[in-house]
Amino acid sequence: MAKKVAVIGAGVSGLISLKCCIDEGLEPTCFERTEDIGGLWRFKENVEEGRASIYQSVITNTSKEMSCFSDFPMPENFPNFLHNSKLLEYFRIVAKKFDLLKYIRFQTTVLSVKKRPDFSASGQWEIVTMSNGKEQSETFDAVMVCSGHHILPHIPLQSFPGIDRFKGQYFHSRQYKHPEGFEGKRILVIGIGNSASDIAVELSKKAAQVFISTRHGSWVMSRISDGGYPWDMVFHTRFSSMLRNVLPRMVVKWMMEQQMNQWFNHENYGLEPQNKYLMKEPVLNDDLPSRLLYGAIKVKSRVKELTETSAIFEDGTMEENIDVIVFATGYTFSFPFLEDSLVKIENNMVSLYKYMFPPHLQKSTLACIGLIQPLGSIFPTVELQARWVTRVFKGLCILPSESIMMADIIKRNENRIDLFGGSQSQILQTNYIDYLDELASEIGAKPDFLSVLLKDPKLAMKLYFGPCNSYQYRLVGPGQWEGARQAIFTQKQRILKPLKTRSLKASSSFQISFLLKILGFLVVVVGFFFQLQWF
Repeated sequence: MAKKVAVIGAGVSGLISLKCCIDEGLEPTCFERTEDIGGLWRFKENVEEGRASIYQSVITNTSKEMSCFSDFPMPENFPNFLHNSKLLEYFRIVAKKFDLLKYIRFQTTVLSVKKRPDFSASGQWEIVTMSNGKEQSETFDAVMVCSGHHILPHIPLQSFPGIDRFKGQYFHSRQYKHPEGFEGKRILVIGIGNSASDIAVELSKKAAQVFISTRHGSWVMSRISDGGYPWDMVFHTRFSSMLRNVLPRMVVKWMMEQQMNQWFNHENYGLEPQNKYLMKEPVLNDDLPSRLLYGAIKVKSRVKELTETSAIFEDGTMEENIDVIVFATGYTFSFPFLEDSLVKIENNMVSLYKYMFPPHLQKSTLACIGLIQPLGSIFPTVELQARWVTRVFKGLCILPSESIMMADIIKRNENRIDLFGGSQSQILQTNYIDYLDELASEIGAKPDFLSVLLKDPKLAMKLYFGPCNSYQYRLVGPGQWEGARQAIFTQKQRILKPLKTRSLKASSSFQISFLLKILGFLVVVVGFFFQLQWF
C-alpha cells in the first residue's frame, strides 16, 4: 500500500513535491490555504494574512534555463527573465502536464501537525485542517512542509529610535504593491536587498527623492552578462565552481571584487560592501546604478535616529521632510502549525539536516522543502530536495544517526558564517552547485564527469564548462530523462528564441572575425620565425 504524504502549500515547493511523490509511487495530498496555486509568485492586489506577498512588477532574478524543472524546459518563446505572471503561467502548464491539481485541497488551512502516540513505531502524523469552517483530522505517513519563509515580516523597530514620534507613513516592503500614490514624496527605503533595490528604483520614477539606507552595502549585478547572456548562465558553471573551491580564499575574493566592479565602481557609488570579502548574495538590478547616476536615488548609511519628519544617519548627516519609510528588512521564519521543537532556530542557526530534516526524530518522516537561500535558482534546488526526501520516505535512502546529523548541522553553520557572515539575512544562505551536487549524490543523480568524458566528450564539455542547470541531474540515476542530453545541447536556442523578434540579413561578421583571427595567428608565426632568424 502506498504511503500517504501530506504536502503543506501549493507554491513552487509544493507543486514539485507533489510531482516527486507521484514519481515515487507515493500518495500525496496537498493542503493549500488559498484558492489557487503559485504561492509567492501569484500577485494579488491586497496583502493576505498568512500568505506571501509580492509587488506587481516582480521579475525573476534567475533565468528560465536555470529555473525550469529538470525534465520540463520552459517554452522557448518565454523571455529569459520572467515577470511573476509569466512564471505563474509556467507553473500552470506544469500542473496540467503532470495532472497535479487533483491532489490539491484548496482553501484548506493546516491547523496542527502532531506525532501520533505510536510515532516511534509508525512514524505517522496527525494533521488537523480547517475548510469551510469545519475541522478535520487525518493520519499521514509523512509530511513535506512547503509553506515558504516569506510570510512573517521582520521589522526591527527597536533599532530605530524615534520611530514612535515619526509623523510620516511607514510599512514593511511586504505591503508595497505599486508606485501609484507616492508621487512627489520623499521616501526612505531601509535595506539593500533585491526587494529594497527594486522598490527604490520603481518609486524613484514617481517620487521627489528616494534614499536607500544600508548598514553594510552590497555588490550589485546586472541580469545581463558576457555576450548579452543571462548572468547565471555564465556564473554558474562547474569550472567556475571548481576554481572558487580550490583557489586560496583571498584570490577568490579578489577575483569576485574585480568581477563585481567591472560594471561600475561600487566605491564611487557608495555601495561597496563593508566586508567585501564575504560571499554574500549580490543584488540583481539593471537600473539601480543609472538611477544613482542621475540622482533619483541617494545611498545613505545606517539610520541612527528618527525625528518627527527627519532621518539622522550614522555618519552624522540628516535628510529632512521624509514622508514615507519602507522597511525592506526581510522575514522571520514561522510554522505555527508545527511544534516548536521540530524546526528550531537558535543562535542564528536552523537545526535541520541539510536544511530539511529535523535530526532528533525517531522516524525521518517530516521534511522542510524550500527553507533555503542558494546562490542561484531556488527551483532546481527544491526539486532535488523533494527528489531526495521522497526516496527517504520510501526507505530507499537512509539518513545517518542523530549525532552525525547534528555534527553536520554545526559544521555547515560554521562554514556558512565564514563564507557569508552571521547576519540574520544569511541564515539560510548556501553555495549553489556544491549543494545541488550534494543532494544529487544522495539519490545517485550526480553525473560522473570522468565517465561522461570517456563515453561522450562533447557532452562532458557542456557539463563542465557550460551552465550547470537542472537537466544535468536527469542524465543518470532514478528519474533519468531521455530528453536531458538534448535539452542541454539546445538551451542556447531557447535563450535566443525570444530575442530574435526582428528579421535580419545574414551577417558576414563571423567570416570577417574568423579571417582576422587567422591573419593574427599568421603574424605571430611570422614574427616568431624572424625572431629565430635574428638569433
